[in-house]
Amino acid sequence: MSAIATELPAAELSTGAGLPKWLAPLILVAFAYTVVPLIGGSYLFEAILLPFLALSLAGVGLNLLTGYAGQVSLGSAAFMAAGAFAAYNFNLRIEGLPLVASIILSGLVAAAIGIVFGLPSLRLRGFYLAVSTLAAQFFVQWALTKFSWFSNDSASGVIDAPRLVIAGFEFEGAVGRYLFALTVVVILTFLAYRLVESQTGRNFIAIRDNETAARIIGIPVLKTKLLAFAISSFIIGVAGVIWAFAYLRTVEPAGFNLDRSFQILFIIIIGGLASIRGAFLGAALIVVFPLALSRLGNFLLGDVFDSGVLDMSQRIVLGALIILFLILEPDGLVALWDRVRRRLLLAWQSS
Repeated sequence: MSAIATELPAAELSTGAGLPKWLAPLILVAFAYTVVPLIGGSYLFEAILLPFLALSLAGVGLNLLTGYAGQVSLGSAAFMAAGAFAAYNFNLRIEGLPLVASIILSGLVAAAIGIVFGLPSLRLRGFYLAVSTLAAQFFVQWALTKFSWFSNDSASGVIDAPRLVIAGFEFEGAVGRYLFALTVVVILTFLAYRLVESQTGRNFIAIRDNETAARIIGIPVLKTKLLAFAISSFIIGVAGVIWAFAYLRTVEPAGFNLDRSFQILFIIIIGGLASIRGAFLGAALIVVFPLALSRLGNFLLGDVFDSGVLDMSQRIVLGALIILFLILEPDGLVALWDRVRRRLLLAWQSS
């Protein structure tokens, strides 16, 4: 119930300020489409915004499964890889297939794999379910490495991503790829929001809170669990397409390793479970934190702070942050953000 309460302050703040809930997201999206492409440099798009958008979308997908439906998964990177490689092969092997169709079909492939590896959720829960979903990570990465057909028989296993062309318009350069990724993320995030507000979303929450009670009141538990795995894997698979096609510009199994799965899990823990906004806040921290830590380390320690020290420091600090959030603020950054907004609103009303 605490996760549901996390979403309430935002609605209360919007009502208290006399503004509709949709206004702030609309302004933010308009700013992202109109202002950011004009003022942003190549580094901003390549190093920050593109990975942020891909990881945010993956976080939204995993939050639907873990935050809302209560099903733990450690195989997110496997579904990202399935989506990326499926989109590449659809684009390569079906002549004339539009890119949008390739993306949708790749999401469906990831959804099908998600259902297969979600079947243990019908019997397992918690830690045991997490271990079973971990099998997806190892199996998918093994299959992509073992069978060169997936990478078009490339000797290195690394292949160039296709051009991003939709309806004759090519998304070229960093700005074009950013607009492509932004459009996909906005559409799927809106659909995810509509889902959690629907009866299906309420069924997810009911199963998460008390599976036995949900079954008693007539919710089809088994069907709903598999639906959660399918929808989550679909969104994560499309996030994999953005990661490979728009950000990395290559499709390779190494880009979807176990570290990526844990990274997405950390995003929803730090950002806030059962919160669409939390996925974006958590992804922002995960993307910006290593860059800020690198600048700070180089400023304080100079050449001593090399890539090895950076990687070790990043893991230590992130681990400490996760422990602190789990102990002090289980609802994550979204709860902190709502608390700050509430205090600012109260201060503004009292002045």
